Formats: sequence, structure tokens, C-alpha cells
Amino acid sequence: MDIEIREMRENYARFVVSDASPQLVNGLRRVLISDLPKMAIHNVEFHLGPIMGEDGKEFESVTPLFDEMIAHRLGLVPLPTYLDEFNFRAECTCKGEGCPSCTVMYSLNKKGPSTVYSGDLEPLGSDKFRVKDEFIPIVKLGANQAILVYATAELGTGKQHAKFQAVQAPGYRYYPNINFNYDKLDVDKFDVSCCPVKILEKKDGRIAVTDVEKCTLCKACVDEGSKGAVTVTGDDRRFVFQFETDSSLSASTALSKAAELLEKGSAELVKAVSAL
Repeated sequence: MDIEIREMRENYARFVVSDASPQLVNGLRRVLISDLPKMAIHNVEFHLGPIMGEDGKEFESVTPLFDEMIAHRLGLVPLPTYLDEFNFRAECTCKGEGCPSCTVMYSLNKKGPSTVYSGDLEPLGSDKFRVKDEFIPIVKLGANQAILVYATAELGTGKQHAKFQAVQAPGYRYYPNINFNYDKLDVDKFDVSCCPVKILEKKDGRIAVTDVEKCTLCKACVDEGSKGAVTVTGDDRRFVFQFETDSSLSASTALSKAAELLEKGSAELVKAVSAL
């Protein structure tokens, strides 16, 4: 399998995979969704009773939402994840008790009237664990209402819960091949605007494809030309792959880790089959 990077941004990747089967590329997609580790809030402790303000004013520890709903929303907040620094809690040397090698602690202390945002989560430790997307609304507090929670984040995978899924919308398609038969194609009558992704143009009496990798294989151009004038096929050994992340992991880190996990899983499968 060969990977050619076409675009790599902090939260987005687009690349071409060559010399691969659909099964292998789909395996990469499934690893990105289900097996890639990510840090997310898994336990939330709510303070019960009055909460005192800095000026001595007393606030009621209550919000318009049930505690379970707030805990769910906190769990879905993307947290910065450093895979090389943490272990899965169940596999840590602390035997699941929770330590700096497997968990990150956050506090949230906000008083109303105000809106509680993801940026109000304060990491108890290094500032590098601060939430990047600071304006995800959690709950709106009324007058005399307040919230004080302590939350514990740990590593998990998409197999356990969607909150541990770092990659969204991973998808691939066959690499497009577009061919024009000029013995059957009337270039003057051919409407290049038929292409929904606008990659066709007329040039020197021919039809030019400006960016074949943007082709979605919809075959609108095939319908526009006479029968046999335009053919669109997909290469089942070459694929255009793209995905986004939720900012907990960079796109490059997600791709590297997913490829590593895919290789490891394949090696374990070969070993198990050989032992039969």
C-alpha cells in the first residue's frame, strides 16, 4: 500500500492510496472510526449544597438540566490527546485507580446568570490539556444558580462510545478515470456545466479535466454525451481518501496511528491463522 498526501491540515486530511484492495482501505476507515484512542471525560462529580462566591454571596448548586445531561455533554467535548504520554486506564500500572499516566483531571466552577462553555473546563495540571474549542455551550445558568464539578478524562476508543471517536466522516472512493471518444463526441454541443463539481472545461477543441480527483463518479458527463462518447470508471486498486478530526488529534497523528494499528492487527491475524 502506497499513500500520497494531497492535503494535510490540522483537522483535515486528503490522500491517495495506491496498490491496495477495497478491503484494506475499508480496514483503515474502520480503524480510524473504532480503534483510534482518544481522551474524553468519563467520570463527573457534582458538588452538592451551596456554593459561595468570591464576594461571599451564596449560590444554589442547581442548573436547568439534569446532572446526567451535563455529564453527557462534557463527555462529548473534544480534549487534547497525547497518545505517547498516556496508557489505557485498565492497562496502567496503577491498576485502574487513576494516575497522571492514565487520567487528566478538570474542574468547572461557574456562577449565573451566565452560559457555561467548554472553555470553562480548567485542567488540573499542565495548561496544554486546555480545551481548544472553547465555545461549545454546555448549560445556561440563571440568577443564583451555580455549578461546580470535577471531571476525570481517560483514553478510550470508538468501540466503547462515540465520545472516544476522534475522526469524523472518513470516506474513500475509487480513483476516477474519465475518457472521451472524440469520434462520437460533439464538443460544441457538449455542456461542461453538467458536471456538479465543475472540473470540466473546453480547451483547444477538446474537453479538459481540471482536477480528476474531485470527480465523484456521478457520471453526469456520461449522460450529457451521446452513447459511448464519455466513459467514467473507477480504479479498484487506487482510492481517494479523506477525513476530519474533532481537534483532539491532528489529522497527521490520526493517520499515522491508524496505519500503525492496522499493521499490528494484520500481523496478529496472520500469526493466528498460521497457528491453526
